[in-house]
Amino acid sequence: MAHFSKRNRRKEREVQQALNNRLELVKEGFTRRDLIKMGLMTGAGVLIPQGGLTHAYGQDPLAPLSSSSFYHGSSCDVGNSPLPAQVFVDPMPIPPELPTRPLTDPGLQFGAPPQLFPFNTINPATGLPFEGRGQFNGVLRPGSDFFQFFNQYPTQQYFVQRIRANPNFRITSDTNIPAQTIWGFNLGGSAASDVGTFPAPTIVTHYQQPWVVRRFNELPPQSQNGGFGVPEMSTHLHNFHSAPESDGGPCRWFFRGQYFDHYHTAQQAGFSFDFPPNGDIRESLSTLWYHDHRIDHTAENTYKGLEGFQLMFNQFDTGNETTGFRLPSYPQFDIPIILTDKLLDPSTGLICFDTFNFKGLLGDVQLANGIVQPFFNVNKRRYRFRVLNGGPSRFYELFLTDPLSQSNHIPFWVIADDGNLLPTPIQVTSFRLGVAERYDIIIDFNQVKSLIGSHTKVRLENRLEQDDGQGPTCNIFAGGDSKATYCVEFRIGSAVTDNSVDPATHPVFYQLPSIITPRITRTFVFDRDNGQWVINNKFADCNELRFTVKLNSPENWVISNPRNDWQHPIHIHDEEHRILSRVNNGGHHSSRSGTSYDSSRGDCPFGGGGGGISTQFPNVPNVEVSRKDVTRLQFDEDDTLFFRFRDFVGDYPMHCHNTVHEDHAMMLLFQVQPNVIDNNQNP
Repeated sequence: MAHFSKRNRRKEREVQQALNNRLELVKEGFTRRDLIKMGLMTGAGVLIPQGGLTHAYGQDPLAPLSSSSFYHGSSCDVGNSPLPAQVFVDPMPIPPELPTRPLTDPGLQFGAPPQLFPFNTINPATGLPFEGRGQFNGVLRPGSDFFQFFNQYPTQQYFVQRIRANPNFRITSDTNIPAQTIWGFNLGGSAASDVGTFPAPTIVTHYQQPWVVRRFNELPPQSQNGGFGVPEMSTHLHNFHSAPESDGGPCRWFFRGQYFDHYHTAQQAGFSFDFPPNGDIRESLSTLWYHDHRIDHTAENTYKGLEGFQLMFNQFDTGNETTGFRLPSYPQFDIPIILTDKLLDPSTGLICFDTFNFKGLLGDVQLANGIVQPFFNVNKRRYRFRVLNGGPSRFYELFLTDPLSQSNHIPFWVIADDGNLLPTPIQVTSFRLGVAERYDIIIDFNQVKSLIGSHTKVRLENRLEQDDGQGPTCNIFAGGDSKATYCVEFRIGSAVTDNSVDPATHPVFYQLPSIITPRITRTFVFDRDNGQWVINNKFADCNELRFTVKLNSPENWVISNPRNDWQHPIHIHDEEHRILSRVNNGGHHSSRSGTSYDSSRGDCPFGGGGGGISTQFPNVPNVEVSRKDVTRLQFDEDDTLFFRFRDFVGDYPMHCHNTVHEDHAMMLLFQVQPNVIDNNQNP
């Protein structure tokens, strides 16, 4: 426990007791709606001041988000976590690849093999339908959620995963930090030894090879969740072009004892519309990830470990550096890295989580692929790193830092944004990640070695200041500053053969699809209302579809941030988008949380990391002149996004991917349908 003066000990005990009581609510899986029914939370989302639940040193629900009285001083807080004695002592693990399985596999024959309609026959062992597909917000909707295009694109690959607890997961070899209980996806086996892992096994798939993943929910009951997590799952493949029944939306969760089949056509967008039968090659994705998306509980379930990579290859991005675009070969030189940060309880050393911190959760223990500040051995050649911000609330601006010459600028190359290859590589010295954003980068360690001299170490460093879960400040630390955070140490070894393309030769990848006149422009304001988070003044609701998009039509969406004290990484399911402009609104928009504009704070948009700003798309960094599925909505900013909505019909969400904001309750549902004209511009 952190030291407190005598004068504050009584208040600190009250704060800790209030936290402990709130954590009991978290452990039992209470939702916002449950607390409203119990009279502990208002309809606007404010935790009502109660003895033993809130405290002036803890959470003052009426305090502004910038106030130091809002959620401060508990033991599950930044600065209190026990830390390993040393960093860079553990190697960074590479997630194993999920094996394919024959259709005769027992897991695929359980209940019924994957089929067009959900297998909703009741399992006598559980009293529930065998399959959770066909349920919406926990209620079975008979006759719904059949697989779209299932017969047109027959399944060629099958995978099985079992979602399980792992009580012996270690984030460090330092034995002063105990083993953690995580929830994770396993390798698909039924043996008890096949435990869930973090990151989850990497799924490798190829375009034009349709696949099915069957996932079993084998998590322990709520009472055995180890302090937080709700054992009801909805696995989202972020952001593959998928039908709603396989997308893993927040309202399609399934229970313990059920399985859920996810079918994917493996075709690029436009396959049933303007680019039949396989879609537009320019719409190819590469770096995807999958994670739990259960409404109200995404933050705690992903924080507990339910995240992993999926990699898509095709005839150009082949995974073989001697063919196609000649990008570094997978898996030897093509490395996924998921960055997450955690809080540890100082009294137990265990990962802790308090969902009633509505601002967002920042950790003080930095992980890369589930390990505290690991090292990774590399050779003197080019590597492709797929870097993902796994959340829940931190933003990163990542640099390569020479620990012996920290002011040295070390360049590298961005080749993809959110899994979309850029038209050509862009050289940078940094890149910025909001939660769920991905950048594929090429680092030439032969070149790096020539820049750093005789020693052999260089570090991936986050220099972006962030004081709370709302978003970053405008401050970028100097290299090696004590407040900056090293994420991974690369240790450079000998030279080996390198057949990959040199990005300095400016190879050409896919050209960007054309932007056409939108049918309509809609506006969405991302705001705060008395403690929780709203889109156009409304909270998330599984029972409300806010608007309808006409199938195979283009639209522009303006996403707006009315304040300069928070940022939101905004994610839209179904289709990628393009950022047409980023416009500073000068703080002139009204907010339901009152006036906020502070001219002394500044708005400090991302400056492009050395890659420059577009001359065609106002204020858009060149590395963002790309197809994307997450846009960081920065301070006092209005961003115009262009979409096409093709191929699939049904409902999809848009939400903030700061998963704490998402759970409290910055999300909406829309639907895509043919022959429907909805002209609501402010839904």
